[in-house]
Amino acid sequence: MLFPTLTFGLFFLVTFCVVWGASRSNEWRKILLLVASWIFYGAWDWRFVALLILSAVLNWGAARLIDDSDDAVVRKRVMIVGVVLNLAILGFFKYYGFFLEQVGDVLAAAGFARDLPLVQVILPVGVSFFTFQGMSYLVDVYKQRVPAASLLDITFLMSFFPHLVAGPIVRAADLVPQLQATPRLNRGMVASALLLIVWGLFKKAVIASELATQFVDPVFADIAGHSRIDLVLAAYGYAVQIYCDFSAYSDMAIGIAALFGYRFPRNFDQPYRAASLQEFWRRWHISLSSWLRDYLYIDALGGNRGGVWYICRNLMVTMLLGGLWHGAKWTFLIWGGLHGLVLAMERLWREYRPAGWPVLPRWAGVLVTFHVVVLGWIFFRAPSFADATAYLRGIGANGAGGMTATPLQLVLILFGLAIHAAPPRLLQGIAGRVRTWPAPILGVATGAAILLVDAMRFEGVAPFIYYQF
Repeated sequence: MLFPTLTFGLFFLVTFCVVWGASRSNEWRKILLLVASWIFYGAWDWRFVALLILSAVLNWGAARLIDDSDDAVVRKRVMIVGVVLNLAILGFFKYYGFFLEQVGDVLAAAGFARDLPLVQVILPVGVSFFTFQGMSYLVDVYKQRVPAASLLDITFLMSFFPHLVAGPIVRAADLVPQLQATPRLNRGMVASALLLIVWGLFKKAVIASELATQFVDPVFADIAGHSRIDLVLAAYGYAVQIYCDFSAYSDMAIGIAALFGYRFPRNFDQPYRAASLQEFWRRWHISLSSWLRDYLYIDALGGNRGGVWYICRNLMVTMLLGGLWHGAKWTFLIWGGLHGLVLAMERLWREYRPAGWPVLPRWAGVLVTFHVVVLGWIFFRAPSFADATAYLRGIGANGAGGMTATPLQLVLILFGLAIHAAPPRLLQGIAGRVRTWPAPILGVATGAAILLVDAMRFEGVAPFIYYQF
């Protein structure tokens, strides 16, 4: 079940009415939302609802054992076992096939070709997100950052449908305290939530979908058949598409959660206005980047403890594993390695930059950082390493060629980039004005905006805009 669909709209309306109808009992509200979340997840495949419940019970039980024990050795062992079990779930479903394929290639290269027992494993939707939430909860309980919570609250944390499929990764410290009190809904929360949902729908259904299906996907599918101009524009287009896609889901998730009375942390903060790759990762997919920083870079690898080369090693390992988290492909590893390499270079430059050397103006830093990110996106998007290198050769090749991008697509690319030049608190300012509107006007305006987005998505308005150019 996807957010920008009629099915989800009906599901949300029914859930909203039922849950707020039981608002006198906080426990019943959580149970109803939990059941709704399982229905939401089960609409894709009911078999994996059991995996979701099993993962929640596993993390709740391990956390209780950690919290109840006074023996430091036992606490650490239980935490490690719990983390390993979470990784086993993630590894089996996400990397089993990739691992066997690589083993088969190595054996074949060594002259020992074998038919390996390949089992077709279906990848559960959102498994990367709920396993990461479970691991972070165990580590937080072990380090006494949060107390052990009830089974209901932990199951709710890992199953709550707004963030279940594609994030943000909501930590126990952010959500569990909210579960202890009965949520309240006020005009400000409703106005901000509706604005985020409509804005997310626009980014996803209009910008991302148009660029993906009509321009970016065809170019990446036939690299040799497109000119260097198309290849450059498609690289920029994918940068806009992936931002609008990811950030749209986060915006809608935050808005939907707010309509049930829960606050999620912000997940994107105009990442393409970053003047360094370090700043980019403070703005891009913040819940993931902060998770990698806190639990992998600092807790597991030691963070900034040690010399500068030790720090560079930690940065590289963190980003390589961050790339692998996105999927079992070599191109994701290369993407992560590129980011790790540039982050290490930035660290070395800050450490060893000669005294008196001029500092790049911010606009130059933004320009360089953006193009490093775009280069990484080519590897991220390409089906294989060979396709990525062919794409780069096509950009560098001599020769002209026509441009297949339409005026509408060019406008969407420019608009998607211009979003990052807007004042950082523009959306909050608009929300502040909207929340003063009377409820009937707010409802009519929201409905009209959603209908307009749907019309553009289903080519009711987009062709009209196109033919005006």
